[in-house]
Amino acid sequence: WRPLGYFQADGARLKPTTPTRGMRRTRVLWAVTCIGSCAAFSVPLRLPLSGLSSGRRTALELGARHAVRPAAPRLAGLRMQGGSRPEVVDFGDSTDDVMAYVKKRDAEAKDRVLAAGLNPFGAWPSPITSKSLTEAVVGLADAKFDTNGDLYWIESRPNEGGRSVIVKRDAESGKTADITPVGFNARSKVHEYGGGAFTVSQGVVYFSNFADQRLYAQLAFPGAEPLPLTPEGKLRFADAVVDTARERLILVVEDHSGDTQHPRNYLAAVSMNGDEGNGFPPITILTEGSDFYASPRLSDDGGKLAWLSWEHPNMPWDGTRLSVAPVTEDGTIGEAALVAGGDSESITSPAFDPFGDLYYVSDISGWYNIYYAAAGGTVCLKAISAEFAGPMWSLGQQAFHFLADGSLLCNVNTPGAAGNTLSVLEPLDGSLTPVPLPYTQFGSAAVSPSGGVAVMAASFDKATELILLDEKSNIKTEATFASVKKSSTEEVNKLYLSEPQAVEFPTDGDRTAWMLYYPPTNALADGPEGGKPPLLVKSHGGPTASTSAALNLAIQFWTSRGYAVADVDYSGSTGYGREYRERLKGNWGVADVADCCRAAEYLRDEGLVDGDKMCIDGGSAGGYTTLCCLAYRDTFKAGCSAYGIGDLEMLAKDTHKFESRYLDSLIGAYPAMQATYKERSPINAIEKFDCPVIFFQGEDDKVVPPNQAEAMHASLKAKGVTTSLVMFAGEGHGFRKAANIRRRLDGELFFFNSVFNIPALMPEDVAEIMMDNYDPLIKGEKRAYVVMDGIEWEIGMTSEIIRQVGSYPQEAAAYFPEVRPDRPDGGSQDRDDIQETLDDFVEWL
Repeated sequence: WRPLGYFQADGARLKPTTPTRGMRRTRVLWAVTCIGSCAAFSVPLRLPLSGLSSGRRTALELGARHAVRPAAPRLAGLRMQGGSRPEVVDFGDSTDDVMAYVKKRDAEAKDRVLAAGLNPFGAWPSPITSKSLTEAVVGLADAKFDTNGDLYWIESRPNEGGRSVIVKRDAESGKTADITPVGFNARSKVHEYGGGAFTVSQGVVYFSNFADQRLYAQLAFPGAEPLPLTPEGKLRFADAVVDTARERLILVVEDHSGDTQHPRNYLAAVSMNGDEGNGFPPITILTEGSDFYASPRLSDDGGKLAWLSWEHPNMPWDGTRLSVAPVTEDGTIGEAALVAGGDSESITSPAFDPFGDLYYVSDISGWYNIYYAAAGGTVCLKAISAEFAGPMWSLGQQAFHFLADGSLLCNVNTPGAAGNTLSVLEPLDGSLTPVPLPYTQFGSAAVSPSGGVAVMAASFDKATELILLDEKSNIKTEATFASVKKSSTEEVNKLYLSEPQAVEFPTDGDRTAWMLYYPPTNALADGPEGGKPPLLVKSHGGPTASTSAALNLAIQFWTSRGYAVADVDYSGSTGYGREYRERLKGNWGVADVADCCRAAEYLRDEGLVDGDKMCIDGGSAGGYTTLCCLAYRDTFKAGCSAYGIGDLEMLAKDTHKFESRYLDSLIGAYPAMQATYKERSPINAIEKFDCPVIFFQGEDDKVVPPNQAEAMHASLKAKGVTTSLVMFAGEGHGFRKAANIRRRLDGELFFFNSVFNIPALMPEDVAEIMMDNYDPLIKGEKRAYVVMDGIEWEIGMTSEIIRQVGSYPQEAAAYFPEVRPDRPDGGSQDRDDIQETLDDFVEWL
């Protein structure tokens, strides 16, 4: 849809509109008139200019309007904004005079609208566009120091197709450079979610390459050639630790070479030397037998190895085991001892301090707190109703790091806080000191051998950046720092940014839940007096995950346009203790749905949002919650599912190993509880959907197969519900390519605005979306019909929306059905003579 200016001038001096993408290349004129209560509207006349006599004037007054026109083949129609009568311009003016007048009048009108703050909610002009999320934007992760103090991290680049690149900052010069050459992508596929894709030691980086999943070694210099350490095959590698004395890497291996349904997982050692002419050294399995392994950690002297393991049906946040074993001289490991953990205790982030003592995070108290494995038993360093770690969705995570004085650098997540706190924990007395930094959300960190600290930091008005703290400063009191790399160079005025508010709200079962509420915010716009904004509820993925208070332009995109946003930490989210996390056990599709609906209803009842314009979106598990809200509740008027789950049975039968038993805890064992699976699958409740839904799906998704989105869309389309399906080639579980990221965001806004009768526009450089069963007119409103030049147009008498609804074989005929038998008003009155002239048309009007 694009805005066009329309005017009618003197006969042959009419200036035609410029043909646009999808428009038939004919001269298009627009006649403006009054109907009924003098509400202005436009109907198209497709007539050649030669058909108008040069000296003739029509009876219509000259007017100019703005509208949006759909590009073919979508027949979505066009919205006429405003309702004033056409203005009269002196017929003596030339066409150029008319155009100049129209431009001046439109500019003045726009200024008046902005000055008065009359922009409708949802259509505010905003400097934050979908390009803001992709241009000059990178993802930052996995900061690591080498022994000489050089700093490394991974950048995920949307403009390079989501390629992950290892970047180095030289400790001496401070200069940064890409290490991963073009053609390589440092990304692991272990557990499908990856993580722990690289490590570095003594000037050499070791990484897993996405395309072939082989392990490579590369001198840490730009242009150096990566050399394979493993042969071609069906093995995947992640979460490596360097065993310098034995010239090997110890890491997690996922073996897909067997003929079983799921791969085999184990810990193994891979030589650093690769193929030296006699073939690759064999991969040595160190321990196996468990369903999953993670976090191999070697003591500094190389004498002890610790690791995590767990069994089906547990996920790592349900129950894991921490084991430790001696490493013998020949590199094998001795008898393993269980340090902590079990089926109902989740362990994460094991690490040896410089003295060989083992620390880890456990939720045995009900909260993820830090423990020390002492000789006489385990000791909690700080018992607190807060969390020092999150769920282990990806590998390579480390929740704390040892500082030079023996204290621990860690992140503290406290319920009710919009963000978390970077802190220093003293193991001797349990004191916790926040690091004084101007940020409110912290991510992964690293500590150099000399005491330097690097950490990912952000706040609601600052994009995530990698900062480096001065080694000479006392981080407890002054924390001098410098920015190394920003995730975005997009500079957005703070006046356009919405600051999140942590809100606790009542939900089902006399409980409370949490959300981050973002009010609509824009420096140059406000809604109409007494009006309320539409609401977008965001349901995060996982479902065992949480929201973040870091600057999220994908949220600010909405709030700066006049939407309110509620980012809900529904029951089952992390950061609120094990009891809150386990509320979802057996209740997925119930507790999360209730919380998302209650969040919206709470904001509606508080008078903060428009209850008739509440929508919801979510990806993956959040997409499932979204679909359940739309199927089983009537709170929302529209929804968007990105790679979401529609069929629980299909997911139980057809997903990867890591999550293949996840539903046992969320729903129940399958097929023993097949009835519950059917009952909670939105695809089995198509008859309950009565509001529009749009789907975005990657064709290569192995976590949620595309057939689920396809089946849901086909069912809704057949039922007559307004819907849309957008498939992305070459994308998996989540979208990494810039064009697809943009199309998803712009397409979702276009979809919601269209169904909410808010002016909608797709950027010209973004591919369109097709809307099925879409009727832009108001339900039950009176409709008029005009056929000109073989095209039939439907006009909403209240909404002032015009759309094409049919075509006829006559090329230059016009007739004017005032009512139609297949329309709500009934009856029919057609003109017999189809050879109408322009004068006939004017007379009829």
